[in-house]
Amino acid sequence: MSKYNRKKILPRYRGVIIFMTLLGIAVMVKALYIMTAKREFWNKVLTQMGTDKQDTIWPTRGDILSDDGQLMASSMPRYKVYMDFQTGGEEKDSLLMVKLDSICEGLHNIFPEIEEEYFRQHILEGRKKGSRHWLLVPQRIDHNAYKRVEALPVFNLSPYKGGFHNESFLNSRERPFGSLAKRVIGDLHGEMDSPRFGLEMSFDSVLRGTPGLRHIKRVSRTNLSVVDENPVNGDDIVTTINMRMQDIAEAAVVKELKLINGETGVAIVMEVETGDIKAMVNMERMANGEYGEIMSHAISDLLEPGSVFKTASLMVALDDGKVDTTAMVDTGNGIYHMHTRDMKDHNWRKGGYGRISVPRILQVSSNIGVSRIIDENYGKNPEQFVDGIYRLGLADDLRLPLPGYAKPIIRKPRRSSNGKLIDWPLTKLPWMSIGYETQIPPISMVTFYNAIANNGRMMRPRIVKAVMRDGKVIREYPTEVMREQICKPTTLSKIRTMLEQVVSIGLGKQAGSQSFMVAGKTGTAQVSKGRMGYTAGTVDYLLSFAGYFPAEKPKYTCIVCIRKSGLPASGGGMSGVVFHDIAEGIMAHYLKVDASQACDTTETLSPRVKKGDLKAADFVLTNLGYRSSAPAPTSMADGTDSWGTISFKENIFMFNTNKASKDVMPDVTGAGARDAVYQLEKLGLRTRLEGRGKVAAQSIPAGNKIHRGQTCVLTLK
Repeated sequence: MSKYNRKKILPRYRGVIIFMTLLGIAVMVKALYIMTAKREFWNKVLTQMGTDKQDTIWPTRGDILSDDGQLMASSMPRYKVYMDFQTGGEEKDSLLMVKLDSICEGLHNIFPEIEEEYFRQHILEGRKKGSRHWLLVPQRIDHNAYKRVEALPVFNLSPYKGGFHNESFLNSRERPFGSLAKRVIGDLHGEMDSPRFGLEMSFDSVLRGTPGLRHIKRVSRTNLSVVDENPVNGDDIVTTINMRMQDIAEAAVVKELKLINGETGVAIVMEVETGDIKAMVNMERMANGEYGEIMSHAISDLLEPGSVFKTASLMVALDDGKVDTTAMVDTGNGIYHMHTRDMKDHNWRKGGYGRISVPRILQVSSNIGVSRIIDENYGKNPEQFVDGIYRLGLADDLRLPLPGYAKPIIRKPRRSSNGKLIDWPLTKLPWMSIGYETQIPPISMVTFYNAIANNGRMMRPRIVKAVMRDGKVIREYPTEVMREQICKPTTLSKIRTMLEQVVSIGLGKQAGSQSFMVAGKTGTAQVSKGRMGYTAGTVDYLLSFAGYFPAEKPKYTCIVCIRKSGLPASGGGMSGVVFHDIAEGIMAHYLKVDASQACDTTETLSPRVKKGDLKAADFVLTNLGYRSSAPAPTSMADGTDSWGTISFKENIFMFNTNKASKDVMPDVTGAGARDAVYQLEKLGLRTRLEGRGKVAAQSIPAGNKIHRGQTCVLTLK
């Protein structure tokens, strides 16, 4: 018999079940009531209390540096400025209306491209809507402009009283050299600063860094930012580009394009020993008639190279022993029937060159001479000639780390099962030998000529040489040899002699210099217009000159390619002139001169050495006959002007050691634009930059008294 009384227990269980059921129904009804009838009330409570939310901390994007450490692209702070019209109450609102005219006038002075009336209507619209995050200026503004806006009436109050606040963008890119080397450097666009082209795109993973994480916590009506994970800033990349050479090359190309009304102009300067690209210019005529960099023509243009290819054709024939420099070729009266087409020399109207030697063929760029040599020796076996071209490295994939790079296209012959050539007419080989029937970008052609200058060793073009973090190299990109020898040493010696003769006594005279020897080859090719052929309407020409300097001991290789419509068109007379200007400009800046020649034996006064690189001062003074004994710079502790001394032999040299203070203008000459602006704005000065490069002059002399808000003009060179 059970000890439990079922008659008493079951009614109790039923009571508990009924109670729990009613309780659950009550909870559900209450929840439904809160979700519907009380929804608006609790949303207001949520807004007032706030909730924790996560936010991304964007890292600072790494810098892009030139070969000597100059800033080519850097992340500078940019701001969007907003107004909270609900902050500050009626007192702030009244002040805003009283000062509205002053505010609008001030904004117009800061942003003269925007009318004063626009700011008035825009601010009144935001006030009417009661916006808490009203964008005041449509674009991002720099630090200097932000400080000027912040100083305007109402905006100069604290954010909790005036409502003025900002959104900072640390990754806004600035290029201190403007548009110089734009296609190489690259650009960013959009709110997410997505890379568009150039090194910004190909090295984005290195430059971008790793984002951090934080959460915003509402505590006692105050938002507190709590960092969960710190961001890792992007690394810097050091390029091989030399901005002075880039400037020289760009100026020379634009000058010639304007003179001949050209369409596009390309120039590449490569260091012979390393393969480093020191300058790369990609200019083309824009819609407004000016010239600028829009596309990467130097690495992406697959065009028939023309006569600069003849050097490779003769190199293959010489290397295979098919011909020697003593051989003579009959070019006739300048017109030679080559299978089903007429091959013409450029002077066919004047009767041609007649019987000439192989070196003379290259000097005068004879189409008939080159095509007869190749056709007669390789006509029955075109594979041997094309294999020879491949052996020279002209078809190699350079694997450039730049978006838009195109690999050369040099088609090889194919044969059917019975040994007959497929889609290979008899005219193909002769025209290939003079630079048609192939598509080679300028970067590949300059790499080939660089191998000639480098005693036959072909170097892979290098555009980035190192990755740096906090001033230390963390990864290097060493020079790379693609081919130890592109041809026999005897062949190379003959080709180099012929290329020197092209400039000294041939068609490339205008590329030469009276100060040093130049070697190279001219090129003038008609540009195909696709299905319309070469001569539909006005004929387009690709004018080229590829060579190196100084010829006796090559330091730099350069190619210049200009595309224009109509005559006159001359590779030597147009591209050769640009080559000449680039070569002389580079040699004038980088040719080392013995410093002892500057010593004036009649001068007895000791020179005064200004603040700067003491090692450089030591080098110059030592070469002038003064031996460094005991450098001993001194400085004053109070930040005033003082002079230190350096003793060289028995002479005392003075140098300025002015130390910056809050009310004294520092000396920023010689500094980079970014460093100078940062230093001056830290002192409360406004800065305006003119030119590009390093600071050459400052409108407020060093040592003068300064005050906050004063403007200093920095002249860059």
